[in-house]
Amino acid sequence: MNRIKKGDTVEVIAGDDLGARGEVLRLMLKENRVVVAGVNIAIKHQDPQRAGRAQVQGGRVQFEAPLNLSNVMLVCPHCNQASRVGFQVVDGTKTRVCRKCGEAID
Repeated sequence: MNRIKKGDTVEVIAGDDLGARGEVLRLMLKENRVVVAGVNIAIKHQDPQRAGRAQVQGGRVQFEAPLNLSNVMLVCPHCNQASRVGFQVVDGTKTRVCRKCGEAID
C-alpha cells in the first residue's frame, strides 16, 4: 500500500515551491515521482504542428512537472496539517493513519 495516492492533498516540503499545497494528479511509482496540480510549473516552447487536418498552435506551453516523492508530505484531512503516514490493520484491512492526530485517512 502506498503512502500517497492519486487525489490526495499534499504539501511541498522542499524546493522552489516550498509550502505549496495541491492535489495529486499522477503517481509514477517506478520513477519515485509525483505530479501535483499547480506546483512545479514548467514552460515548454512548442512549434506549431500541421499534421493532418488538426493544427496545434505553437507558443509557450505551461505544464506541471513531476516532483520527487520525498519532497511532498500528505496533508491530513482531519487536522489539516502535513504529517507522516502510518499504517494500522483494522478488521483485517490495512488503513493509512495520520501520525499527528491518529485518525484514519481512508
